[in-house]
Amino acid sequence: MKEDELTRVGLGDLVNMPKRILSALTGPIPVTRSQAIGVSERLSAVTALTSSLEYLAQRKQFRRGGLNHWPTMARGVQGPPVFRKLLNAISREKVTTGLHVARITVGAGLLLPGQARWRGAGNLFLGVTTAALYPRHRYGTDGSDQVSILVQTATGMARLSTRPQTQDALLWYVALQANASYLISGWMKLLGRTWKDATALSGIMRTRSYGHEPTFELTKKYPKAAKHLTHGVLALECLFPVVYLAGGRLARPVIASAGVFHVANGLVMGLGRFVTAFTSMHPMVAYTSTPRAHPSVADRDDRFLFVGAALLAGAASVAGVVAAQRRMRTLEGWPHSSYLTTRHGNELQYQRSEGDNPALPVLVFVNGLASTSEHFAWITEKITQESGYGVVTYARAGYAGSKYRSTAPYCLAESVDDLVDLVRGVVPEGRKVVLVGHSLGGDLARRAAANMGEQLQGIVYLDSSHPDELNRSNQQNKAAESVAALMNTMARSLHAGLGILLARPDWLEALPASCRTRVFAQYTDARLWEAGRREWAVVQQEFRDFDGTLPAVDAHALVISAQQTVDRDPEQLLMHNEIAEMHRAEGRYVESVVLEGADHDSLLTSARFATEAGRQIVAFLDGTQAADTPQVRVTEEAGQ
Repeated sequence: MKEDELTRVGLGDLVNMPKRILSALTGPIPVTRSQAIGVSERLSAVTALTSSLEYLAQRKQFRRGGLNHWPTMARGVQGPPVFRKLLNAISREKVTTGLHVARITVGAGLLLPGQARWRGAGNLFLGVTTAALYPRHRYGTDGSDQVSILVQTATGMARLSTRPQTQDALLWYVALQANASYLISGWMKLLGRTWKDATALSGIMRTRSYGHEPTFELTKKYPKAAKHLTHGVLALECLFPVVYLAGGRLARPVIASAGVFHVANGLVMGLGRFVTAFTSMHPMVAYTSTPRAHPSVADRDDRFLFVGAALLAGAASVAGVVAAQRRMRTLEGWPHSSYLTTRHGNELQYQRSEGDNPALPVLVFVNGLASTSEHFAWITEKITQESGYGVVTYARAGYAGSKYRSTAPYCLAESVDDLVDLVRGVVPEGRKVVLVGHSLGGDLARRAAANMGEQLQGIVYLDSSHPDELNRSNQQNKAAESVAALMNTMARSLHAGLGILLARPDWLEALPASCRTRVFAQYTDARLWEAGRREWAVVQQEFRDFDGTLPAVDAHALVISAQQTVDRDPEQLLMHNEIAEMHRAEGRYVESVVLEGADHDSLLTSARFATEAGRQIVAFLDGTQAADTPQVRVTEEAGQ
């Protein structure tokens, strides 16, 4: 070959070098069905092998005082008797040890080469025992066991099946689960502030559980790099399904990046089992993202994808119908509900009971943040059945059937004005009023007092918020961000139609049976969480700007604190005492009570605690009547 020809060849190779590099780094990862199953099962076998070796190395945790001491953990286990008996049998130390030894043996066997069908039985054994031992090892799984159960069960069934169509359906199932896990994880991170402002990485690295001091120091030293890395992780998770676009052209960089991400987590955060657990799903993603035109997947059956899409569409339709029914139930209110429009244009839905004695005050109940008026059901039932006092419950603008129509930027003063307008429009002129507020509702009642004049007889504070709590209580300050994240997560999830997936919370079952369906409809309605999110954003701002001075309130007061609230945070008791003190004056009846055993929510939802709170309220009201009677008599004598 001549010299000039050699030169042209060399230059051609140099020009084509970037294309070759790009071609090597991009494109699908062609693996056959058999290869995908084989690699996935071996990675999952390593996860099972590692976890069983770890548990056997920490057998002291099975014994008294250990995190996984079964007699202690069993107290919190719920379920049918047969289920509990089975768990008790599995959780005996000798049985647990025997199962782990068997898992180590099977896991080691699955690492051997071969395609025999017995491997399917081995995979199923690992999947079943992982699920059976999961309650036994509640502490220390870190989520890797759930992924292992998925992969081991799917590979086991695929090995035992002789139909390629069934095997492909199982591979598609795991691949879609992998996509969902990354996608949901990423978009849930977007709901929080720390991932968007890129402080999440440094925050995690400084924790005791998953932190790594050298990495934390690096995030402080190189903040721009840490920011890019944080946003890169976020983009990887949120956009993981792009592996299926453009003929799988992005499969290699995305799957490789995910693998590096899990290896880094294993090295830095100590999540070693995460590496093999999550990467065991990647071969199935590679198999399903390779175009059918490639010889390695030419016989792949993709019908499961279309079946899954149809099922998803059907589930979305059902979720939409359920959400619509719940919205209608939320808006319709009770048969005796009425409506009032406030000065801000908000339309409030309320329920009123006149009481047996029109000479006695009317109690107006103000609910807390992201709560319902039905939360007061046990207390109002106690009061209406055993006294002659009138009762009014209502939903703030945006809650239940109340409409938020104000066009001005929201502030707490707007909710206070709505409360005052409600009282003036609903309570007959000349009849006294007692405001009863729980949590944020207590502070709204306190603020409304300035505009109630002589009509206000008293205020009952039920584990009330204090406007200085975010400044004085370290616990409240730390919880503020998680409350905001909860509001965002719930609102966006419910807007996305995921309300059908919400389980009925335990506290709901403690409410009166007649309220449960309606309260659950509100709980699964995005409007409640949107209203809570709107209120909490303003609460944080106004509470942090509070100057520390509580103005005096010329009314009687009862301050009921939940014992668990003040035990966990003694500063709360001091602030509740300050609320009581701002009412103290000559002729004022002021009481403070700590309700033994109650927490912030069970104070209302538990029949026992709420009934006791209702008894305390009735006793307080009787006391205020007695305190006001001498003043009435003196006034009458002076008039004569």
